[in-house]
This record gives sequence, C-alpha cells and structure tokens, in this order.
Amino acid sequence: MNIIFFDDANRDHLLPLTFTRPSAKLRCGILNLEEKWLKRLPDNLAYSYLTEDYLAKKFPLVETDTNLYINPAVCPTQQLMDAVLSLGASETLMKGEIIIASRTKAALLDANEQDTEVLDFEGDFNYISRPYHLFQYNGAELELDYKLLTDGRQSASISETNTIIGDDVFVEEGAFVEAAVLNAKSGPIYIGKDATVMEGSVVRGPFALCDHSTLKLSAKIYGPTTIGPHCKVGGEVNNSLLLGYSNKGHDGFLGNSVIGEWCNIGADSNNSNLKNNYEEVKLWDYVEGRFAKTGLQFCGLVMGDHSKCGINTMFNTGTVVGVSANIYGGGFPRNFISSFAWGGSGGFTEYRFDKAMKTAALVMERRGIELDEVERDILQVVFDKTASYRA
Repeated sequence: MNIIFFDDANRDHLLPLTFTRPSAKLRCGILNLEEKWLKRLPDNLAYSYLTEDYLAKKFPLVETDTNLYINPAVCPTQQLMDAVLSLGASETLMKGEIIIASRTKAALLDANEQDTEVLDFEGDFNYISRPYHLFQYNGAELELDYKLLTDGRQSASISETNTIIGDDVFVEEGAFVEAAVLNAKSGPIYIGKDATVMEGSVVRGPFALCDHSTLKLSAKIYGPTTIGPHCKVGGEVNNSLLLGYSNKGHDGFLGNSVIGEWCNIGADSNNSNLKNNYEEVKLWDYVEGRFAKTGLQFCGLVMGDHSKCGINTMFNTGTVVGVSANIYGGGFPRNFISSFAWGGSGGFTEYRFDKAMKTAALVMERRGIELDEVERDILQVVFDKTASYRA
C-alpha cells in the first residue's frame, strides 16, 4: 500500500503556517501530523504528498496502483486507524463533510463520485483546520503521543538534583536535565533526545521538549506546551507551540500561540492572549480576507516561518504574522502583518526578497542547513502570492 498525505479544502485556512509546508508537517502534541499516522501504520510503507504545485518539488507526489489517501489534518486514534486500514479498493471514509481517507483520488475532489462508496465514521477525533487548533488541541494530542512513544519503554535516568512531581515524566537518552522542577500531575512531560533543561526551570505538564532543544535558565513553562526540535526557549510560555528551529531565548511572555520554523523572538518581547474586555478573539483568515471569529477567549500570536521581532516587541491579542516579516520598534503593531513586511507600529515597507534570503541563509547555516534553490523558490512564490497585502 502506498500512502499519500493530502491537503484538504481547509489548507488555506491554515495559512501562514502552510505557506511553506503541507499540513502533514504541522506539529500538535509531540509529533507532527504525518508522524501520528506513520507511527500507527505498518512499518516501511512508502509515503508522499498531494499538496500545492509550488511545494511539490520539496514534497513530491508518488502514486502507484494501490494508493491510500490520508488527510493528516485528522489526528488519528486507534479506532480511526482500524477504520482506515479496513477500507476497500473503492471506499472513502468521512465524518460529516470531512474526508478522512480514501482509496480513490477522485473522491478527494468530489465525495459523491459515483465510483466511490462513502462510509461514515462515528468516532471522535481532533481535526486541525485553523492555526489556533494547534494549541487548542495540543494537550489532548500530547497525552496521546506520550502514550504512543513511551508504551513499553523505560525512561533514561534523571539527576537527583531535579524535583519530580508525578509519574509521567519520560526522558530520552542523551537529554540533560539538572536542578529543574518537573510537575507531571496535570499532564505528562516528555524530554527528547539530546535536549537540555537548564537549572532553575519550572515546568508544569503537559509538556514536550523535542530533540536537540533547550530550555534556558529559570524558564517558566505552563502546559500544554510543545517546543519542537532544535529550539531555544526562555522566559514564560503558556499553552504554545514552536514548530522547530526557532528561538525565544530570553525573558518575555508567549501565550496561546504558534510559532513557525526559523523564527526569532527578541528579548523582553510579549504577546497578549486576552482582550481587555474579555471578548472573543478574532484572527485574520486568508480565505475570508478578514478577521474571523475563533470562539476563543484566549488567543495570542501566529507567526509564519522565517519571521523575526526585535527586543521589547509587543503583540496584541490575536496577531497573525506572515512569512519572513521583520517587526521592531515601540507600540503595538497592527494585528495582521503581511509576509515580507518590514517595520512596526509606525507602519511597514516591503522586505526586499534578496535581503530576506540573505538573512534566511545565515540563520539556517548556523544549524548546518543550506538554503537551497528548492527552498528559495518556495519563498519566492510566497513573496509573489502575498504582494497585494504589501501594496
């Protein structure tokens, strides 16, 4: 069987996070969305992606005679996995309007395709169709991922200098944890391979610190929070995700937020996650072209890949920052900032593409990764697609 992870009709509602990746590469819990499926599927299955044309060179599509199309935005449970693996050659599994999986490509465009038999799934699952769902469902997904990754395994030993509260603390080999307080009473705590928790850090679960990431001295972490691989985080963080390769290395507050890859949050920067009047937060939606209701009272910052902010930046409640933006200066910048924008509360100009790529190359080189032509071409498309927002 050949697995194909497809972006569904809500893919553009997940912008700016999906400007640079298919939805399968988003992280919620400990694992990214495709890993949740692959960990439950039989070993050694081939897999690829059905996504936007401009992403296809980095995330190619490989089809065979026996394809199983899976919607990775649907977070799997064992009940759901059993239903997907039992699909017949012409069957499609749905719940309401959501296509979960199909054995036919035509059904992805039209679920009423005559050559497809639709089966209704009656169980529950978390469905990632908006950026804020990533932190909204992070606690539940983190607990499921924790069980999946640690079942039948024994944690590496942890230093007696730490204070451990509760039983669900799992440390992978190579992790360094000293003089920290880890409270797993409210949810599990997972420390990834070669990760570091520096002295004085206080963590309340659910929490995941993924491989090769670092909690800086005296960090304060409230769960559910996930710090993806190769990140550095300090200060105060509450119910947030960093997808990977991003830094918030200093004091300042980050709450109810999602930060993409290759981002940097300047020292003493803060975001608001609650309006002064306690009303429902609205968030910019690229599909609707306006600020749309979230149903949430707490909603902070969504930041696309390669974006940066200077020291003491203040983000208002429900702010969306696109890809490769550079924000600085005093006061609150507006709560929708375009990709490749340069400025702050006093206004924005266009961040020249050549200058943005020079910075991106330097940032990635520090982690031993090259900004190659494939990545540059993707960012060029994002630059062109978002030009109207900077006009």
